[in-house]
Amino acid sequence: MNFSEGSAESKKQSVQKFINQTWRERYQTGISEDVLTLLWSTIVSMFTLGGFVGVTIGGTLSVKLGRKGTLLTNNIFALLAALLMGLSHPAGSFELLIIGRLLSGINAGIGLCVQPLYLGEIAPTAIRGAMGMGTSVFITGGILTGQVMGLKELLGREEHWPILLSTTCIPAFLQLLILPWFPESPRYLLIDKADDEGCKKALKQLHGMAACDGEREDIEKEKNNLVGFQAKKPWELFTDRSLRWQLLTIIVLSIAQQLSGINAIYFYAEYMFKQSGIPVDKIPYATVGTGACECITALTCGMLIECLGRKVLIAGGYTLMSICCILFTLTLTFQDASPVFPYLSMVCVFAFILSFGLGPGGVTNILITELFTQNARPAAYMIAGSVNWLSFFSIGMIFPFIVLGLKQYCFLVFLVVCCSVGTYIFLVVPETKNKTFLEIQNEFQSSNKRKVGSSDGAGTTLLTTSI
Repeated sequence: MNFSEGSAESKKQSVQKFINQTWRERYQTGISEDVLTLLWSTIVSMFTLGGFVGVTIGGTLSVKLGRKGTLLTNNIFALLAALLMGLSHPAGSFELLIIGRLLSGINAGIGLCVQPLYLGEIAPTAIRGAMGMGTSVFITGGILTGQVMGLKELLGREEHWPILLSTTCIPAFLQLLILPWFPESPRYLLIDKADDEGCKKALKQLHGMAACDGEREDIEKEKNNLVGFQAKKPWELFTDRSLRWQLLTIIVLSIAQQLSGINAIYFYAEYMFKQSGIPVDKIPYATVGTGACECITALTCGMLIECLGRKVLIAGGYTLMSICCILFTLTLTFQDASPVFPYLSMVCVFAFILSFGLGPGGVTNILITELFTQNARPAAYMIAGSVNWLSFFSIGMIFPFIVLGLKQYCFLVFLVVCCSVGTYIFLVVPETKNKTFLEIQNEFQSSNKRKVGSSDGAGTTLLTTSI
């Protein structure tokens, strides 16, 4: 659970009070403002650092331990994090809080790397997109749950913050109870481990007797195409010319997720709620509304993705976000011109969150699964995850300065990002709906050949698209 969930400002004050009290008991003197800020920043940033560490080892673990084995092992980090953060207050040690946040970040990094990988590999081709949306649905559901639990009626009181942070153990316990009953990824068993019997058993459990033969045939084709190839390391993807457009695509999409302005929207949300006349003590309830909005869009995206396709949703999402950036800049600029503008700004907040959840927030992980075959997929998730967490860290560092320098015009920067990414998706990324991993790879390879042909004067267009 991140400190940004729930009523963030009250949690910040509670933790800083705990640090100050602990410091005074140890050294019989109050902590300086600079040291307090440094410790708070360390606690916050540890989650991001842990996330980066998690994704760098998540892909490797998924090859060594399997997708299911990695997810089960990953719960150790969640349980240790919950224990350390829960004990930090009674033990009078803010160092336990720092370590707990680091372990919590590692857990999140591994989970966000391996969970969509597992879901994408066990899902039938026809519903792979809807299955892949499970990651986004539960992430947004977790955020919403954290916001609700952070209300003062539940665990939002000052004395309850260690318990609130310890609730990260609940999903870990649930996964340890439920996941052992599910099979390992059939693709991993057959392609990576050459476990024919294990693959048959897993396919029967997942798809039933009737559909397992068709799924096995698809896996066999991919295996035959990868004969002699070992699982790739992340740096090997950068030297493989046949994967350059897939790699560039996931890097662009991973950066765009963080630089699209979604963090800025949440930053301005509380300000907009105040401007609209919502009492300060009621703002946490309005914040729950933003979490509910994101959760609903993730569910909606899951229902639409197999109907509309990946490309329409993600390109449409960035297009709607671009429009929201323009409108939000205008409403903030004329904030004092009329009492109506604060309410229009609130509408823009929810519209932006809806647009993000409908496309970029959910479809990005699915595309990372679909654009690569079995031997390159774990490495691709390591690269995409590393880029995402580094972008998250970078925007956290520079965003306050962007807001300070540009004020409401910071959304013009995000407008450029959203427009550029939307254009890139429209021109470069093919539709992957109802296609096998091998068909998607072949489409990219044929596209690469056409691009090479165009550079040799073949007369084809530089950027080809298959809808």
